[in-house]
Formats: sequence, structure tokens, C-alpha cells
Amino acid sequence: MDLPSILESLLVASESPLPSSELARLVRARAAEFSEDSITENPENAPAPDSPERVLDLEALAKTSENEIKDALVELNKIYETSGRSFLVAERSKGWKIYTRADYAGFVKLLFPGRKPERLSPPAMETLAIIAYRQPVTKSALEAVRGVSCDGMLQKLLDRELVKISGRADLPGRPLLYATTELFLEHFGITDIEELPNIGELRKVELPDGTEEDGNDDEKQEHPTSTEEAETQLALSAVEKPAEEAAETPEEAEKGPEAEDSDFSKKD
Repeated sequence: MDLPSILESLLVASESPLPSSELARLVRARAAEFSEDSITENPENAPAPDSPERVLDLEALAKTSENEIKDALVELNKIYETSGRSFLVAERSKGWKIYTRADYAGFVKLLFPGRKPERLSPPAMETLAIIAYRQPVTKSALEAVRGVSCDGMLQKLLDRELVKISGRADLPGRPLLYATTELFLEHFGITDIEELPNIGELRKVELPDGTEEDGNDDEKQEHPTSTEEAETQLALSAVEKPAEEAAETPEEAEKGPEAEDSDFSKKD
């Protein structure tokens, strides 16, 4: 009986994942039960005469650290791989657990015929990616980045429990803040949000937050209907001529309905 085997027994018996700290605590607690004082008070704690527990290094087990737990689990996975086992030990957001290998997914899914994988649409994935990398984030910030309304996508992600409301922003109106959940980490097979690829680099990129206001426009369009329309608005805002001069030129008169709809084609 060694530490990897002890950890294997704990993971098999547990119904939920166990973090390294809890595994270390359980090992130390069992080692403490072998002390003379503990056995005197609770004789049932004494190992049986032929029990492999009698050859354990109790002094070492009583000092088991989290790093030793992780090293033992790595060793356990090497044993599984060498022997060609169909499962492995993996760490997720809630702790360590024994999982079947992906190679056997076709057989395992037959145990759950009513459970079908639900795929996220590209718009939902875009919204989820922005939340994951810039959380906590407001809805207006999401819409400023994507250029469209995100109400439907947010509700879908909330229903799937991949996103949660994490509070309110210190902004006018106190808008809601959105962040990812533990199920998100579990779904994508990571233990912490910092494990996302290029997260340090992408967090440094400046993105619109939806709070900017254009003081030169009498009317503000919050959700452009197309990329072309958004680019047209940006181009119009860069014009240096006064609105009165721009409206009197023959070129503006020939632009048709689009020019009539813009603020720059209206005389004061």
C-alpha cells in the first residue's frame, strides 16, 4: 500500500471531485488515527494484524502536503497509461476525479441515451468568449464589442449555466455584471480562468465598453444594423467641414435618402 493507491481508493469512493487540500487532509487524518493515544481512546482505529496499513510510513503520511498529493496522482496516471487502463485522474475546477478516456466515449454514451450534447451557436460562442476573457463585463460592453444586441445570447448562456450574474457595475444605472461559472471550467476542461489561451495578452487589448457618448450627434444609434453602416457612421464623424457647408454641396444633394438620414445633411 502506497500513497498513489491510497488516493485511488479515495477518488473511487467519493461521489464528488476532491481537491488536493482535501486529499492531503484525509491522508493526514488517517495517519493520526494510528497514534497510540488515538488507539487507546478508540481501539477500532487499530489496523488488523494482517492489514497492509501496518507497514505504512505513518510519520511521512502525517506530513503529507498538497505537492506530494499532486506528484502521487501524476505517478498514478503513469501506472494507468503503462497498463493501458481506460481511465485517468484529472483535475477540474472542483478537484480531482477519475474520468474515462475520450477513446471510449462511443461506448460510455450508450449509458445515457437520453442525454445528447448541445452545441453552442457561433454568436453564443462569441458572446461567451468575450465574457470569459473580460469578466466581469456588462451587457453594454458586450454589445459594443459585437455590434449587435446580446439579450438572446446572454439568456441562452444563463440557461445553460455557463454564465452567471456576478454583481452590478459602479456605473450610472448600476448595470449587471456577467462572469463565467464553474460549469464553464468543467465544460472546457480547465481548473482556472487563467488557463485560457493567450489570456494575458488579450486582457491588455483595449475594447469599447459601451459607455462612450458622442456629443456631436443629436441622435445615437445603439445597435448598427450592419458593419457597412457602422463604417459609414465612423467616416461621417471624421468629416471636418461644418454641417452647413456639407449640406449645400451638389455632391450631397445627389446622395439620395442615405444623405438625408444623416445629421450632416440637415441644416440648422
